[in-house]
Amino acid sequence: MVKQLSPNSLDRLIRPKSIAVFGGKEAGRVVEQCKKMGYQGDIWPVHPTRDEVHGYKCYRSVADLPAAPDAAFVGVNRLLTIDIMRELSERGAGGAICYASGFSEAVKELPDGDALQAKLVEAAGSMAVVGPNCYGFINMLDGALLWPDQHGMVRTDKGVAILTQSSNIACNISMQARGLPLAYLMTAGNQAQTGLSALAVAALEDPRVTAVGLHIEGFDDIETLELLARRARELNKPVVALKMGKSEAAQKATVSHTASLAGNDKVSGAVMERLGIGRVDSLPELLETLKLLHIVGPLASNAISSMSCSGGEASLIADSAVGRDVDFRDLKPEQLGPLRETLGAMVTLSNPLDYHTFVWGNREKLTCAFTTMMQGDYSLNLVVLDFPRTDRCDGSDWIITVEALIDAARQTGKNAGIVASMGENLPEDVADRLTAGGVVPFCGIDEALAAVETAAGIARAWAKPVAAPLVKSELIEADSETLTEADAKAELAAAGVPVPQGRIAETPQEIAKAAEALGFPVALKGLGVAHKTEAGAVKLNLQSAADVEAAAIAMAGVATGYLVEKMVPKPVAEIIIGAMRDPVAGPVLTVGAGGILVELLEDAAVLPLPTTPESIRAAIAGLKVAKLLNGYRGQPKGDIDALVAAVASTANYVVSNASNVEEVDINPVMVLPAGMGVVAADALIRRRRRA
Repeated sequence: MVKQLSPNSLDRLIRPKSIAVFGGKEAGRVVEQCKKMGYQGDIWPVHPTRDEVHGYKCYRSVADLPAAPDAAFVGVNRLLTIDIMRELSERGAGGAICYASGFSEAVKELPDGDALQAKLVEAAGSMAVVGPNCYGFINMLDGALLWPDQHGMVRTDKGVAILTQSSNIACNISMQARGLPLAYLMTAGNQAQTGLSALAVAALEDPRVTAVGLHIEGFDDIETLELLARRARELNKPVVALKMGKSEAAQKATVSHTASLAGNDKVSGAVMERLGIGRVDSLPELLETLKLLHIVGPLASNAISSMSCSGGEASLIADSAVGRDVDFRDLKPEQLGPLRETLGAMVTLSNPLDYHTFVWGNREKLTCAFTTMMQGDYSLNLVVLDFPRTDRCDGSDWIITVEALIDAARQTGKNAGIVASMGENLPEDVADRLTAGGVVPFCGIDEALAAVETAAGIARAWAKPVAAPLVKSELIEADSETLTEADAKAELAAAGVPVPQGRIAETPQEIAKAAEALGFPVALKGLGVAHKTEAGAVKLNLQSAADVEAAAIAMAGVATGYLVEKMVPKPVAEIIIGAMRDPVAGPVLTVGAGGILVELLEDAAVLPLPTTPESIRAAIAGLKVAKLLNGYRGQPKGDIDALVAAVASTANYVVSNASNVEEVDINPVMVLPAGMGVVAADALIRRRRRA
């Protein structure tokens, strides 16, 4: 990973007062777009033979420019690009876009791609370079477009910033017609030197930016992502992300379940949740959530209201909320009388509310009904309203509803939104009108509810203390070793994780004597076996020395030694506690349903490290197996306090040994009834060999 530049060093690049362009057709398009959007700064085309480009004087080289440009678009071949980058850096330019491809993204076709990318970064020095293989960015606040293509954006005084690695996705986003004001649209390409997170911080610092959206293929730099999250909270400008990778195969465990339980996507989600970055599942959800955050900001709660003039629409939005963290809280008693008076006796008063068509087209009564609904202290008040086609129908009555909702929102100071059940049924001019009136124009019911869920989640995350920085210790350079179960348990016991009484021996006869000294019943395990159950290297509830000796003889072919332990009493539940290393997030902890339920339920939570007892307890409470821990159907409750303590001890062990621990797998942890504690029945540690 190339060391990222400070986001502060990107100010000149993304808010330039002068732009230099290098190349032919693409460079000409950049000039054309800047001119079209009313850019007021200097534009300096550089070309070896042309005298002017779109009316701007051409220069022959970097040295010929009137001054060091704040921003440069370099649209020449990859070899010439490196020379120009070096000249720009030496001249003191603010930054440059590398349009050319053929670097690290193309090593299969061009074996020198990695080497050329390294040369590009070296040539840039301390100058910011975005790309390579990158379209650049659009700044619609200042009309500065280092962008060699058409787009669908318009100038704005304030708006959101959206960042993506993909130039094509950026082009698609630029064409949105949803009433979302786009201040910045940026692409990062290969992120050879300057990554998505640094660009996002630089955009966030612009006082005209209200929120930031990220389309992430892979995290670039975790420290800068943490900085982005911290500044978002400090500036009250939320960040929401569409993180790709859910379809990727989970990381394969070598000798344990931990890595497959965590997986890249779960780790990404846990990191974003920890940082207070909202997460969505699609581009439409990203745009609708940004729209809500731009107009309203994070929501104080997940309690919302909904009104429509159709029972079908009321049912549609209610059903869409199933499985979402959204609460259609009941109406307050004091709302019922005014609503009844306004809507009449035939309307069933509920939330979601079908107000029928009795007040349709009556701005005064609609305003009264909407105002009363907004007095229920909901974080957002929605009206489901699909508009007629503008080319074939008259939508004037629908505009009366729009104006009534804007009136009600202004009178009450409450948050409001109109939701078209189908996105195409909300014309862009109506969406713009709603946005200008402070009402959120939502395209799609599912997208609207996803936005509510995300905006409320950001507010909850911001209400918590700022999380400690993630552990970033690098692994030492050494061979890997897998500890025996006995050695792993000794390490964990020293860290405070409860383990069974046990002894080890090398022969069946010696282990039988050890079992007798412990007292029966006992469990016998073969050492040096990764998956003991499958290999027949574990026997439970042995009642005598003879039973132990016979079992040891039976597993002699696979075991290098033996471990005998006191049997653990019947647990309330079996839990897995594990740790693994994510390539970007570093060591992370996993806690979930253990024993034979690991693969069956795939019920696990990921905790980035370091963590806290409060976070651990919340993670356990969110598991499916929490029902067992809380006393399912009259069964005894588990010792959750002891489980939290064991998870915390494991976390502390991993953090303290972050430079050499590769993987920890404690499965199962037997959770005994409340007050009786927990016991780690099996354990594995894989680590770098200590000197």
